[in-house]
Amino acid sequence: MSDGRTAEIMIAEARKAFWVMVGFLALLWAVQVVNWAGGYGLSYSYGIRPWDVGRLPGIVSAPLLHWSWAHIEGNSGPLFIFGFLAAYRGVRRFLGVTGLIAVASGLGSWFTADSSSVGAGASGLVFGYFGYVLVRGAFDRHLIDIVLGLVMGLCFAYQFAGLLPAEGIGWQAHVFGFAGGILGGYLFRDRRPGAVAPGDPAAPGGSRAALLKEIDDLGL
Repeated sequence: MSDGRTAEIMIAEARKAFWVMVGFLALLWAVQVVNWAGGYGLSYSYGIRPWDVGRLPGIVSAPLLHWSWAHIEGNSGPLFIFGFLAAYRGVRRFLGVTGLIAVASGLGSWFTADSSSVGAGASGLVFGYFGYVLVRGAFDRHLIDIVLGLVMGLCFAYQFAGLLPAEGIGWQAHVFGFAGGILGGYLFRDRRPGAVAPGDPAAPGGSRAALLKEIDDLGL
């Protein structure tokens, strides 16, 4: 496939990723309006209640629900940033990663959180996408993604505090979502035939040439 064609495909996927995240955020805010109008009854009814088998479907619905306007506002920015970066190389793969993160975060919270609590919020996805973005470059062997992971890790280092146990915060969903994102980086890695690691002597032109090709592919 020509470099020009590759760049066109990547740009098209990035546009899809942008609109997927815009649509997802629009859905979250629409649900929030309904939830708020009902006194957050949806969060209580469809959130995750640990060790309640009848509430296992909450693993799917809980990420769409929040407990306050401040809650959804705090999740929306990081969700869009990390979600877009997780999706820009392929929306289909992104959907698979999202499913894995949701299951890991939800089940982890269901097994480990206080049985008297009810969990809701998209923060499990946020931490899952964060973990995925951090490791994807290493598994995919894309230099641009390695750089993006390092930059995101440095710029959003404060997010790691959300992985620590804290009263009143669903940190279990954060931890297991983060772990799900890392696992997703491995399971959904790019299995291109003949892929070589950055800097590998077998790579044509070495790591500099690989980096320049990555930048060219992105149209930068």
